[in-house]
Amino acid sequence: MSITVPEPLVIDLVPSAPSRPSRPPVVGDREDAGGSSSPRWVLPALVTLLTVTAVAYLWDLSASGYANSFYAAAVQAGTKSWKAFFFGSIDSSNFITVDKSPGSLWIMELSGRLFGFNSWSMLAPQVLEGVAAVGLVYAAVKRWFGPAAGLLAGAVLACTPVAALMFRFNNPDALMVLLLAAAAYTLIRALEQAGTRWILATGALIGLAFLAKMLQSFTVVPAFAGVYLLAAPTGLWHRLRQLAYGAVAIVVSAGWWVAIVALWPAASRPMIDGSPDNSILNLIFGYNGFSRLSGATGGANFSGPAGVFRLFNDEMGGQASWLLPASMVALVAGVAWRGRAGRTDRTRAALLLWGGWLLVTGAVFSFSTGVIHTYYTVALAPAIAALVGMGAALLWQNRSRLGARVLGSVAIVATAVWAFALLERTPIYAPWLRPLVLATGALGAVALVAAPSVPRMTRKITAAALGLGLVAGLSGPIAYTATTITTAHTGSIPSAGPAVSGAGGGFGGGGAPGPGGPGGSAQSGSTGQHGGFPGGPPSGTTRASGGAVPTGATGGVPSGGGVRGGGSGGGGGGGATTSTALTLALRSDASSYRWVAAANGSQSAATLELSTDEPVMAIGGFNGQGGNISLATFKAYVAKGEIHYFIAPSSGGGGGGGGPGGGGSSDSAIARWVGSHFTATTIGGQTVYDLSSSSSSSPSSSTSSSTSSSSSSST
Repeated sequence: MSITVPEPLVIDLVPSAPSRPSRPPVVGDREDAGGSSSPRWVLPALVTLLTVTAVAYLWDLSASGYANSFYAAAVQAGTKSWKAFFFGSIDSSNFITVDKSPGSLWIMELSGRLFGFNSWSMLAPQVLEGVAAVGLVYAAVKRWFGPAAGLLAGAVLACTPVAALMFRFNNPDALMVLLLAAAAYTLIRALEQAGTRWILATGALIGLAFLAKMLQSFTVVPAFAGVYLLAAPTGLWHRLRQLAYGAVAIVVSAGWWVAIVALWPAASRPMIDGSPDNSILNLIFGYNGFSRLSGATGGANFSGPAGVFRLFNDEMGGQASWLLPASMVALVAGVAWRGRAGRTDRTRAALLLWGGWLLVTGAVFSFSTGVIHTYYTVALAPAIAALVGMGAALLWQNRSRLGARVLGSVAIVATAVWAFALLERTPIYAPWLRPLVLATGALGAVALVAAPSVPRMTRKITAAALGLGLVAGLSGPIAYTATTITTAHTGSIPSAGPAVSGAGGGFGGGGAPGPGGPGGSAQSGSTGQHGGFPGGPPSGTTRASGGAVPTGATGGVPSGGGVRGGGSGGGGGGGATTSTALTLALRSDASSYRWVAAANGSQSAATLELSTDEPVMAIGGFNGQGGNISLATFKAYVAKGEIHYFIAPSSGGGGGGGGPGGGGSSDSAIARWVGSHFTATTIGGQTVYDLSSSSSSSPSSSTSSSTSSSSSSST
């Protein structure tokens, strides 16, 4: 009797020589090397790429402190309570969750449990996810187009400004992008031999990406399914059956958590933020689903008017669109060139895979009338990078053809002109870059077309032309990435690169604008624009949503006292501080209360939690669409002595807080009731009410039992 051992699921970040059907040789692959393995330079080049990416992304990582305090508070809560960990609660006493699924939080929370909760332990996993994404894009492109193409694709991803931003930030986009890049790799493996195990892996990875950022992760599904249905080397019914298996894998890997949350008794779990009816399904398909497309939930738009050119506008253009013209030339020309190839043609399949990812996701971002933020464009970066790498490989492979050289020149010129236009939007930012990209782009385009006129030097001139094209295409994004890395970012609406005049920011989840318009300043906060090589901003400022933070901040706490964050529920966060006096007051006798305070809005609560290291009740959730408890329920909490203070919302606060009376009707009723039954006190410039001062039973007698019971239920 013989036993067949299945092929292991191995990702070849280290160059290998997998067996595959014959195809035309491409630049840098083993056929060009004349041997059975990749050239010796490949492994050192890959190690260098990943090392440089890691060092750059880790550079001064803690300068951003807690970054987005909304997610930072949830990470802090998850390091204290396993119940908060599972549900994604923003507080360790489990009043309300964040408005996303908690997949990305789990990674950061596990790091915090291992190394202690701080800025570094929270953000370092995001950096590692970025490095892994670069490696996976390399592996996916290298497999069919050679290591040179893979290295170029990985470098383009690493140098994309919005990628450098989000892989150093604590929003959920980093994990989602990593998992989708992994899914693209496994799909390529599935396309090689119609492997069911690889299709299952692809579905499982997409499902896990859903646990990071819900329905946005499904924008790749049409392209992935369509490519497999077209190009997998097996019969139609087998392809359909395998796709059904993949769909089941998506449902299982994403649905297990959704099913548990949906079936869990609502009374014994935290409230679901973003859902007025406290339903996880409403959060998925409403607030984080179709309402993002239609704008049904309201909220300002923070990425400019919807339309075909949104990805190129002042808000979004500098984030990820630098090489978008080149990627589109590669996609259109490549598909046209391979249009008559056989059904299983790999070149066309790869172009459709990455091109479909780019087109579908780009269309969603371009035409959605709901809340779309500029940093969402990080989801486009792997597809753009892969298309650029593959396009360069195809150009080199067909360098003897005039049509290929002309198309390559068009791509170089379009990229250089677009880079010049983007840099023109920040005229005092490194002004020498603009003539550089135009000159190198023009020289590269001319040299590429003219190379055959010097027969003995054609190969070298072509290589030099492509090198000049890379200088033209990558100088701008590298400069923006350098500025992004050397600038601290905080709040809910971070943006990569220097501030662009006329670009607006906004608050995550549709919160209300802060002073001076959305975000308080151009493109979510000001940063320095210098005449020399881009670096960090002028001393004393950071690229922050809602305002600047003093330099010297570590772990989210600026030097000189006070804690970053909003004290009034502002959706943007990152602009206000919590005074030392208020922090000390909330910490006093904190163990006697389930929540040391109640505040309107998750941003306000998050700020207080990070300053006190204690749970705070976030009435109204992020922007008033969750956590809307009734006045009767709030009275019951107060009567049992579970809440110590009520933080009065300041005028104009967003994030569920509204004005002095609160945002929603329940918030207003609670604020009025508190104001009429308790005495206002000013602590550190903030109006607070001590809810233990006139409760129906004394805190000393009534809170011990409730605290112990709530403690056991929240861990």
